Amino acid sequence: MSVIDAAFLYAESSNTPMHIGGVAVFEGPPPSQDELLSRFAAKIPLVPRYRQVVRHLPLDVGRPGWVDDEHFNLAYHVRRTAVPSPGGRAQLDALVGRVMSQHLDLHRPLWEIWVVEGLEEGQWAIVSKVHHCMVDGVASVDLMALMFDLERNPEPPADPPPWTPRPGPSTVEVATAALAGLVSPIEGWRRLAGALRTPRSSFSSGVEAARAIAGVAPKLLPPASTSLNGSYGPHRRWTSAHARLADVKAVRAGLGGTVNDVVLAAIARGFRDLLDARGELVDGQIVRSMVPVSVRTAEEKGVFANKVSSVFVDLPVGTADPVERLARVRAAMDDVKRSKGAVAGARLTELSDFALPLLLAAGQRLAMQLPQTSFHTVTTNVPGPQRPVYFAGRQMLHTAPTIPLAASLRTAVGIFSYNGTVTFGLTGDYDTVPDLAVLARGIESGIEELLTSASATPVPDRTAGGAR
Repeated sequence: MSVIDAAFLYAESSNTPMHIGGVAVFEGPPPSQDELLSRFAAKIPLVPRYRQVVRHLPLDVGRPGWVDDEHFNLAYHVRRTAVPSPGGRAQLDALVGRVMSQHLDLHRPLWEIWVVEGLEEGQWAIVSKVHHCMVDGVASVDLMALMFDLERNPEPPADPPPWTPRPGPSTVEVATAALAGLVSPIEGWRRLAGALRTPRSSFSSGVEAARAIAGVAPKLLPPASTSLNGSYGPHRRWTSAHARLADVKAVRAGLGGTVNDVVLAAIARGFRDLLDARGELVDGQIVRSMVPVSVRTAEEKGVFANKVSSVFVDLPVGTADPVERLARVRAAMDDVKRSKGAVAGARLTELSDFALPLLLAAGQRLAMQLPQTSFHTVTTNVPGPQRPVYFAGRQMLHTAPTIPLAASLRTAVGIFSYNGTVTFGLTGDYDTVPDLAVLARGIESGIEELLTSASATPVPDRTAGGAR
């Protein structure tokens, strides 16, 4: 595993299941169990990691690795359940929260699929879970492209080739890997020495990294504390908010900024409503969000691993006017781009290569036990396909992500666009966030008020005699 993949694995604890996933609702009727298993059996060979388990080295002297699961059983990972009548949104949300509260078995391949029957209008859903040490948000979309079809009736999948698991590593191989783990920091220093042989290039890269880290440093100072941070329990709530992509683009066209700026401004309205309902809202208040940013190169497309850095954005929840709120978000994101915050995160992650794996493991586990107040929430935005996709001939109607809680965060927001829609998947701690629906409705209201403001804003006359 890479350093960041291993970090997500080490972050797992009794109150912190570290899987990501999604909820996809399909038109009916649901497929039979035989049809379901045959479809997944045909797709599994495309993702070898789905038949592998984590292998730890003794005393964490090296980073964990992957070995084939000699007892792989597809039916164990593909499960069926149903919601009680009337099978509406509330019933599905409650089931998703319960499923996402359950830890994946760390001794088996780290994924599960739950087929949910009994939804209204004959619909059904797939609730997916995959450990964050396997994929990031972008990789999960690549995975969707493999698992789903772009046509309703594609060519029938070929019978999967026979699969024989490779034997696990021998004692000698484990010992060799452990030794490699002990010397891996030496390799990091060797890479550094090699870089120093080209001083001009190294100096330029070092200056860029130093500037980026200096730009991020102020965001590591704790903002005003709120009830958004603190301890949390083992159970989760989940719900979603919805918008039309056309409305988001209309706001962008009328008020400026990017699609990401608009959705962040709507999320700011959601947290404004949540803090207001809790009696904590004050003028000028901010909610600081960690925003994961993909650093995946074109050559790494299709690599099912974490290729991600992070930036920090202050959401102006204490700003009442929606247009000003969007302008402040836009300015904050422009500042992040100028400071190259994602570069800073990537460079700080690279420093982990210079530490012993056993110290990294211990440090990560300790860090997850300590209270964190540098930011209040996490907000991740991943674009999806803008055309219908299908599974077993059934069209996916809408989908939303599920994001884990960690680092003293009691809420997390995932955004996913699909086929003309933008959906916000909201995860909250069950005990301390009973009002998660306030956040969801606030986000939807945020889009509506921005759309109203954009419609009322006159479009500049760009003809020859007009304003420039």
